Amino acid sequence: MFKDLYHTVFPKVCYGCSTDLAKTETWLCSTCKTNLPITHFHQLSTNPITQIFAGRIPLIQASSFFYFVKESAVQHLLHALKYNNTPKLGTAIGEWYGEELTRDGAFETIDSIVPIPLHYAKQQQRGYNQSTMFAMGLAHLLHKPLDDKSVLRNIATSTQTKKNRAERWENVADVFSLQAPEMFRGKHTLLVDDVITTGATLEACANKILQVEGASVSIATIAFAKL
Repeated sequence: MFKDLYHTVFPKVCYGCSTDLAKTETWLCSTCKTNLPITHFHQLSTNPITQIFAGRIPLIQASSFFYFVKESAVQHLLHALKYNNTPKLGTAIGEWYGEELTRDGAFETIDSIVPIPLHYAKQQQRGYNQSTMFAMGLAHLLHKPLDDKSVLRNIATSTQTKKNRAERWENVADVFSLQAPEMFRGKHTLLVDDVITTGATLEACANKILQVEGASVSIATIAFAKL
């Protein structure tokens, strides 16, 4: 009775469309969850994500969970994850994607999962790193260790949203450093982020890791957005 009263006063709403959720639903209503644009990129050795990095950095595998569409449930989900103080939403998305990846045997050879770090000041302001929460969900389902300590973001960069390709690369070219390079020696790292557009941020971070002897990198993100 208390739960019924609580949800009457503070109704649970779908992060995709803002409608009230049924008692059995979490985060998304059944309609939004059914209609989310899943890419299935992990089933393809060559896909739009691998093509972004072709000739730029060598990758073992690359994928994104959803297509990013403006004013869609995916955009609303990502906005809620970053700005509505919903860290558990990131973990839930990671676990959902982890189920998909495990079922198809994707990323089986990775040794650890590393989220793109936020600058200390921005993480203090937000209270969490949305990419770390996504990585936690993946790590749980893929049964791989999460490493959110070995890569540092040394510079607080400005938002990438309105920058062109060249500006995005210039904005992140030298912002990352490795706190513990030995963690990547001879290891296969899954580097994860929330959204990929040009791939500049992921490329800059991956390049630091790939400077370590024997290191290899794969990439996974929540969403893929075309410029």
